[in-house]
Amino acid sequence: MPTLKLEPIVLAASLLALSACAPAPLKTPLVAAPPPAAETKQVVLPNQELSAQTLYQYLVGEVALQRNQPELAADALLDLAKSSRDPRLARRATEAAVQGQQAFQAADAAALWQSLDPDSPQAIQAAAALLLNSGRLSEARPYLEKILAKEGESRASGFLHLNQMLARQRDRGAVLELVRDLAKPYPAVAEAHFAVAQAAWNAGKKGEALAELHQADTLKPGWEPAALFRGMALQQTSIPDALGFYRDFLQEYPKAREVRLAYARLLVGEKQYHQARVEFQRAMADAPNNPEISFAIGLLAMQEGDFEAADSYLRQTLDGGYSDGDLVRLYLGQVAEERKRWDEAAKWYDSVEPGENYINARIRLASLLAKQGKLEEARRQLQQTPAQNDQQRALLVQAEAQLLREAKMYPAALDVLGKGLEKLPNHPDLLYDHAMAAEKLDKLDVMEKDLRHLIQLKPGNAHAYNALGYTFAERGIRLTEARDLVEKAAALAPEDPFIMDSLGWVYFRLGQPAKALEILRHALDLSHDPEIAAHLGEVLWTQGQPNEARAVWQSALKLAPENESLRNVMQKFK
Repeated sequence: MPTLKLEPIVLAASLLALSACAPAPLKTPLVAAPPPAAETKQVVLPNQELSAQTLYQYLVGEVALQRNQPELAADALLDLAKSSRDPRLARRATEAAVQGQQAFQAADAAALWQSLDPDSPQAIQAAAALLLNSGRLSEARPYLEKILAKEGESRASGFLHLNQMLARQRDRGAVLELVRDLAKPYPAVAEAHFAVAQAAWNAGKKGEALAELHQADTLKPGWEPAALFRGMALQQTSIPDALGFYRDFLQEYPKAREVRLAYARLLVGEKQYHQARVEFQRAMADAPNNPEISFAIGLLAMQEGDFEAADSYLRQTLDGGYSDGDLVRLYLGQVAEERKRWDEAAKWYDSVEPGENYINARIRLASLLAKQGKLEEARRQLQQTPAQNDQQRALLVQAEAQLLREAKMYPAALDVLGKGLEKLPNHPDLLYDHAMAAEKLDKLDVMEKDLRHLIQLKPGNAHAYNALGYTFAERGIRLTEARDLVEKAAALAPEDPFIMDSLGWVYFRLGQPAKALEILRHALDLSHDPEIAAHLGEVLWTQGQPNEARAVWQSALKLAPENESLRNVMQKFK
């Protein structure tokens, strides 16, 4: 049954809403420029009478825009701007060409606009961005120089946006050379060194990038964009070095909130959940009403089993207006369920509105009912839940079958999945689950038919090969075919610990215990799953290593005391 497991990838995805600095260039729309500055000078307009021809041509352009014909509008307005020398018409022609995705015409119109209104920051920025988007790097250079010639915040902002404006250029070496030249007149501007660092990094000049970052930090100690960039760069080569850099930086600059958030996210990625939670809590001290941060802390508290704190932070997230309230309610239901507060959990699940989280909430609610001994009510609830697409229909069928499996009603589970396949005969997940339900009842012909069908539909589905091969190996039949199937699965997913487990078991059945031990040890290193521990222990025992076998089993038993496979193998060897 689909569940809300807080795996690292889920945590990382949930934390993406938090702000971060991305040093790499961004994808840009047709116009990519610094935020427009306010016009400060009165535009000098041409002394020209409004003739009938001029009015007609202007109306042609405007009507074409209203009729969603921006190409015609741009042609008419640009011709009129050229003849009238009116900067307002040049600007309008630029807008029309941009709307029509006419990159070269938009660049020409913007260049005309800037020539007619040379002091307009908006015209300069538009001309630079549009020429760059047209690949006219040398023509854009004078406009970029004008942007960077402005003193103070305008210059700093220009350098910070420079690589974003240059993001579409394919020749990274040419971009680096241009940025170096643009930055050369400003050796005391930290943002200039930062821009060179970005361009150097994108051009593969990592040493130069780090040297320029050092210059930026010297000029502007504690500047967060440079620190975030350095942290990103270090992550490419050494995660421990990146963590150490963030830690040292925050000791010196404890108010650097963006760096702290980056540090916390990296800790999550490294599964250092407790320290990540500490860092998010420190960030929250400076932003107590930030729902994204309280949400992150709530998830980490869940990961650590601190459900009381998780409940508090998730409620705070909901009260703070988090963008996905239904997701928060879903987690609050899970927290209440972990605390054995069944009625409260049911209310949270029931409060999730139709949408992205609705099906998961109904599945959780049905599972909750089944835990309370209300299996038939749980099944009715799933059967009556409206589905919007085939994937949701399949999830509901799978969830009902899972409830029946948990109740050890295996024939009923097979029947539910079979009826689901009647409506969705080629659904991969239903085929796989139906095969596994058939295997549980020793209906190997049904299982093999389902898995062969699944392999035909999805030749890259490693788990279909694995399930079929493992089933043969477990029963000691068709062992050569079992090996071929599981080796195919391992080739498709070489680092999957469960496929490794199957492969080790196959080699054990084939009489190659040394190879089996090597594979099973590696599998257990990747995942402390009780099924893998059961197999490894059995191979160890049969090879005259009972003490190590017991140690493996006892360690696994602490994590999964009710696991049936583990208990069976321990009973087998007493």
